[in-house]
Amino acid sequence: MSAHSLFHCWLLSYLIGFLSCQNAAPPPEFLVGTAVANITPPLGACIAGDANGRTFTGVHDSLYLKTVVISDGKTRIALITADCIGLLHPTLLAIRKGVAAAIPMTDLEPSRLVIASTHTHSGPDVVGLWGPNPWTSGVDTSYQNALVKKAVETVVQALANQQKATAVCSEGTYGDSWVVNISDTTSIDRSIALLQFIDRNGNSIASLLNFACHPTFLDNASDWVSADYVAGVYKQMDEQLGGVNLFLQGAIGGWVQPEFEEKTFAAAEKRGRELADTGLKLLKNSRPLDSAIIRYKSKLIQLPVSNPGFKQLAALGVLDRPITDSVRTEIAWFSIGNVQFATHPGETTPVHSLETKALMRQKGPKMVIGLGMDALGYLLSPNFFNPQQPLPHTEYLLSRSIDPAAGPLLMEQLREIAR
Repeated sequence: MSAHSLFHCWLLSYLIGFLSCQNAAPPPEFLVGTAVANITPPLGACIAGDANGRTFTGVHDSLYLKTVVISDGKTRIALITADCIGLLHPTLLAIRKGVAAAIPMTDLEPSRLVIASTHTHSGPDVVGLWGPNPWTSGVDTSYQNALVKKAVETVVQALANQQKATAVCSEGTYGDSWVVNISDTTSIDRSIALLQFIDRNGNSIASLLNFACHPTFLDNASDWVSADYVAGVYKQMDEQLGGVNLFLQGAIGGWVQPEFEEKTFAAAEKRGRELADTGLKLLKNSRPLDSAIIRYKSKLIQLPVSNPGFKQLAALGVLDRPITDSVRTEIAWFSIGNVQFATHPGETTPVHSLETKALMRQKGPKMVIGLGMDALGYLLSPNFFNPQQPLPHTEYLLSRSIDPAAGPLLMEQLREIAR
């Protein structure tokens, strides 16, 4: 081939490559902002989880409230995670009321504010069940009011911090060695899903990591404040990734626990860092979202209550919410690009998690947020109510379950909202 022909071949190849680059669609962009607040309780506050009458005598690691606001230019949502046993739906409504008073509805529709709790058993009683005795609430009203105020402030701050961002996602599995379902041993969801937002300089703005396991390394083993293994997740993600990193607890009911582990801070941090490392490795092979479109739906629902204990505690004011033969709660179903989310208003089982993910038809990571929008105790699958084949720990789990039909009815509502 002559030099002249070679030049024309090179020119043709260059032009094809150049035009391909010019026609390639830019990665979809969002507006993303974050904010963080410290919600470490004072010493002497009641400890949530395990027995009544326990109070904090020290602080091992701080607890946080983390907020990320995400907009596609048309729809904006706010996602808040809190290091606590589980914020109740009335607390979510109080935060929404504060947000509505602080900012115009055009900036954020309050109904598009989602709250999730990490469920640490080394955090404060924000429910009421762990006071000095079973008939006295353990909620510190001044602390609770401050938490609501801080949540509102983080939403306002996150809105002010918004910047353009692209997003990547990834998914995999984790937890084979130490995450165990100690009641229904045949059922487990070991999936881990991640969503990361990146600024125009390539720096991480925020990440969401979804995994299911009780943070109970330190349950009844320490009276110091701690986010449990979630603190290890935070530390590793903060050190290696930067930005604001949120942990979204999954479906941990029916008793997904860190089993056969030492009840120490060191063991909790080690496992948390391992979980984070798995997420970081998955992010190395992440893929861009297929769009920058946010879709969001939420729904107020009524779930039945036949457990007399819940009704009695509500009547006494230990649980500060109306509970009769039913209780009002809320679910959300949303997607960010091809990453799909659903909230469960309590500690649902892996069965509920897997059934919910089966309703998510889009290809991409699927995140089930346990203790999302509410903390209604254990929402159990029907096999827990079979007296002919009792599962381990059933007596305790049923004592913290509002009704045998609550889990199936939740799934009915999720199927409806998914349509």
